[in-house]
Amino acid sequence: MNVEARLKHLGIELPPPPSPVGNYTAGTVVGNLVFMSGCGPRKPDNTSITGKVGTDLTTDQAYQAARLVGLNMLANVKSLIGDLDRVKKVVKVLGMVNAAPDFKEHPRVMNGFSDLMVAVFGEEAGRGGRSAVGMGSLPMQIAVEVEMILELK
Repeated sequence: MNVEARLKHLGIELPPPPSPVGNYTAGTVVGNLVFMSGCGPRKPDNTSITGKVGTDLTTDQAYQAARLVGLNMLANVKSLIGDLDRVKKVVKVLGMVNAAPDFKEHPRVMNGFSDLMVAVFGEEAGRGGRSAVGMGSLPMQIAVEVEMILELK
């Protein structure tokens, strides 16, 4: 099943790709690698899911925010490379969680992103290396930001 068919089967419609909020591009292709810039949980109404996980947001709410980041990231990837079927492998994911100092469930939050990548690309292609780290703050107080490196076919 190709990626577009899998998205349809999962009932997922990708949002329009969010525009960068600074002086950078959404991603850069170098050879057969795609380096995606940090992406946040921007909603269709152009607002974002904000707040500190562990005080303002629960782990489950942050999981959903990370999933939303994944949808936005997929929209950016598709806009950059034209066809998601060109993705061979998720190589590396860096997940940054805007977390309270005593928050401990960063990996569970980032599963919102990673679970989506596995659902879309499959177990082998959708799972790569990953870091899930806590941050004292993120731009505009967004709850989660993710960077990703992909390998192209």
